[in-house]
Amino acid sequence: MSKKPNPNRETKRSQNQASLPPQKDAYARLLSQHRSSKFSSYLEQYANDLSLQREGSGPSTLLKAQSDRLNIPQRKRDQVANDFSDSTNDSKKHQKQQKKNKDSNKDVAFKETNSLSGQPQSPKKAGATGQEQEKAKKSKKKNLPKHVEEEESREGTLTSGVDNQMSRPNASSPAAKSKKPTNKGGGSKKHVFESYMTFEEVSHGLKRGELIQGQIRINPKKYHEAFIPAPDDTRDIFLDGIVARNRALNGDIVVVKVLPREQWKTAKVSFLPIVVYIVEKKHSRAATGFLKFLPDKPFAMFSPMDHRVPRINVPLADCPEDFTFRSGDYTNTLFICRIINWAADSNFAEGQLAKTLGQAGEIEPETEGILTEYDIDCSEFSDEVLDCLPKNLPWNIPPEEMAKRRDLRKECIFTIDPATARDLDDALSCKQLPDGNFEVGVHIADVSYFVEEGNALDAIASKRATSVYLVQMVIPMLPRLLCEELCSLNPLTDRLTFSVIWKITPEGKILSEWFGRSVIRSCVKLSYDHAQSMINAPEKMFSAEELPPVDPVHPIDEVHQAVLNLHSIAKNLRAQRFSGGALRLDQLKLSFTLDKETMMPQGCYVYQYRDSNKLVEEFMLLANIATAHHIYRRFPELALLRRHPPPKTKMLDELQELCDQLGINVDFSSAGALHKSLNTALGDDEYSSARKEVLTHMCSRPMQMALYFCTGVLKEEQLFKHYALNVPLYTHFTSPIRRYADIIVHRLLASSLKCGPHLGLSTQQVEKQAAHCNDKKMLSKRVQELSSDLFFGVFVKECGPLDSEAMVMGVLDQSFDVLVLRYGVQKRIYCKSVAGLDSFHHRKVGKKSELTLVWAAEDPEKPRVEQVISVFTLVEVQLKSDSAPTKYSAVLKRPDDDGL
Repeated sequence: MSKKPNPNRETKRSQNQASLPPQKDAYARLLSQHRSSKFSSYLEQYANDLSLQREGSGPSTLLKAQSDRLNIPQRKRDQVANDFSDSTNDSKKHQKQQKKNKDSNKDVAFKETNSLSGQPQSPKKAGATGQEQEKAKKSKKKNLPKHVEEEESREGTLTSGVDNQMSRPNASSPAAKSKKPTNKGGGSKKHVFESYMTFEEVSHGLKRGELIQGQIRINPKKYHEAFIPAPDDTRDIFLDGIVARNRALNGDIVVVKVLPREQWKTAKVSFLPIVVYIVEKKHSRAATGFLKFLPDKPFAMFSPMDHRVPRINVPLADCPEDFTFRSGDYTNTLFICRIINWAADSNFAEGQLAKTLGQAGEIEPETEGILTEYDIDCSEFSDEVLDCLPKNLPWNIPPEEMAKRRDLRKECIFTIDPATARDLDDALSCKQLPDGNFEVGVHIADVSYFVEEGNALDAIASKRATSVYLVQMVIPMLPRLLCEELCSLNPLTDRLTFSVIWKITPEGKILSEWFGRSVIRSCVKLSYDHAQSMINAPEKMFSAEELPPVDPVHPIDEVHQAVLNLHSIAKNLRAQRFSGGALRLDQLKLSFTLDKETMMPQGCYVYQYRDSNKLVEEFMLLANIATAHHIYRRFPELALLRRHPPPKTKMLDELQELCDQLGINVDFSSAGALHKSLNTALGDDEYSSARKEVLTHMCSRPMQMALYFCTGVLKEEQLFKHYALNVPLYTHFTSPIRRYADIIVHRLLASSLKCGPHLGLSTQQVEKQAAHCNDKKMLSKRVQELSSDLFFGVFVKECGPLDSEAMVMGVLDQSFDVLVLRYGVQKRIYCKSVAGLDSFHHRKVGKKSELTLVWAAEDPEKPRVEQVISVFTLVEVQLKSDSAPTKYSAVLKRPDDDGL
């Protein structure tokens, strides 16, 4: 509930504002009115770190690197970025307006683009009349911003008291000059947000170490909390409140101002990090949500389903024709809306409806909304792209191409994939040699033969960067003729491949290595189930009916023995990796069985990662590591590799403290030590695997994402290391049908072997493509998770309620998170919504957080039941559908009278 402003206080504030520049004035108010306890504790630690940093000799190299990165994009002279632009068709509509803004204002006006670099942006409200702005202002007095309202109702108190504050713009600023007075008193409209710094100010600030650049992450469960990584990557910088993130959306690259220590006012009122510039708008600015009719307004209110996105004012002209007089018909209709502007003087963005999706809760419109929101290109491939494919079908390998390659068609080579896979891009072979050693081959689809550098097919593949796997379908990176036919290593068909072949001992020691282009003929398409059944029954004679069709040239027994030999070698390779210090953090993955006609979920299960999966994984890792070393030796300035930075030190220290308090002996000194701890520290009772899942999840929080990079840009070889695999060099070579990074690696490999043209990209272009692949991989992963969530929500609605045991993963002051053991899903349970509770109490000692739930007595003659909730507590839950479509909750079930 919003409070009425004190008129005396408002008068004093306006007098103070009149004498100060707007930036300092708005900032001073944020400082003086900020009262977050969590933020205060964060500040204390950060203050110490910052003072130590400032005692050093000038800005760090990392800060300089940030400034250099910011200065790279020069849009007028470098249009290469457009190849990787995620901009939508809407952008063309605004080009004239953007040009007008740019010409009329040296401080570049607010633009809506999704380009790979940004220019300074001074917010300027476009397309709203003075009357509309006045109405919007009046409505703001009645309503808090959506984020604040919902957070208040959910948690009971506001974390930040500054989210709805405003400041007066500088009368001399271009933004102020462009605005006509809209208040009755004749003054200009107050700002909710800081005006952005100019490009020059940001560049200088980064060089001096006064500003910090990074990618913003907004907490999806508490959307007033946001973070960017500190320059040394050991901790996160906390941005508290919607005003602090200053119109940046999740994933954007931003610049943050952190006041130096000497400018702090008192120990009580600390510094407030705030976004002062958006370098790159990585968020698509598209959102899925619902429309609400507002009487007497020239616009409707769009409420995004993702609460990290602001509410959006949409012109009624954009809405369906009958919306104004039949708005109730659209209560459950999903729309896609795109933000086109978010002015500094408004809590609400302005947008345009892009599409009506359909009814909420139905899989098809919900899926389309997810894909649009995360900017996944699922359009048909253009004629220009399809013209790049071979015309004469069925296609055969040209004799001149066959002559250039090693012919492996007579070898016993086979694929092992999920049963439903269509894009088969890797195959294996294993032949015992007379000396007792083995010749093991990894054979990867030669996609780069079909995707020539620089043509239309290459352009669309580089832009998509990855295939996207949903529960019910795949959105391919390449046309299906390549994915499922010409490149796919289908059985009993001649296919072009890139092979790496080793001579290897039974113990897994590599004696020799060969790379080259080849031709194979897979003798059988095995599923993981088929391979697992062979591993489980080494002595069994498999019949033809038990397996897919096998090439008669290779008896079933030959294939069976090759699988057994690969399994034996893989076990040794795996043991060596983990004894050498590797780490694997396995998290539960939900899979579904679908109705073949309706594609609705019929059942679900936790996917089992078995020996057959491990077999394939070991040889793919071996091939990727070998390829990384090979291309880096040949192209030290151009190689595209994949690095995994170590976990954030601060978060790791906090987790170590928590584990110590919980009495769990976990060694975080290295990846290998952590892996060993996870497998030995949690007992051997029936719930030890559940405790391991919970601890694995806790350990994954400090972990950073693995990243593609170009070796010519990152000069220190120590930074190339892959933390989890514990190897100095790593890359992706084994999945070129579904990952564009692998295609670049194939081109580098072909060039190094003199069996392909030299890569036509510069070091900077490889780095730019690497960054784009990182972005698309992260989006693809998130879309995959949302697709799984959607299907599970539908499953709960159709088949629920569902009962399961659950284990507590984390405890907050008014809620706790659980891992639902039967389904592998994670849910948050809010104490205030638990039926039957008399009260609850929170207590925290060190890092250990604990809730005591007091259940009302079922029998007046019996005492109330107390239930203590802490990490690893076992509880009973029931999953039930919510009133919101596809959403479900975990309902805590009452414990027995003894509290168990």
